Amino acid sequence: MGFVRRRTRRRTMLVAGGAAYAAGRAANQGGQEEPVDEAPPPAPAASSEDTEVEQLAQLAKLHDSGALTDEEFAAEKAKILGT
Repeated sequence: MGFVRRRTRRRTMLVAGGAAYAAGRAANQGGQEEPVDEAPPPAPAASSEDTEVEQLAQLAKLHDSGALTDEEFAAEKAKILGT
């Protein structure tokens, strides 16, 4: 009895799987894949705040290393911040 049930289950799974495969091929026009025209998402534009923060961080590094004096650092910082 168990062997017959197992065979029936296996046959049912094969028929269902075959039907799903056939439906997928029919939906794809006989297996031909449609070209996908997905453009990559646009890169996020750098906001002015991000740019200002990066510039200020670079200035701070230069100032900490001694490449910029206090006056030069203050002048460049004022240019970036627009004050």
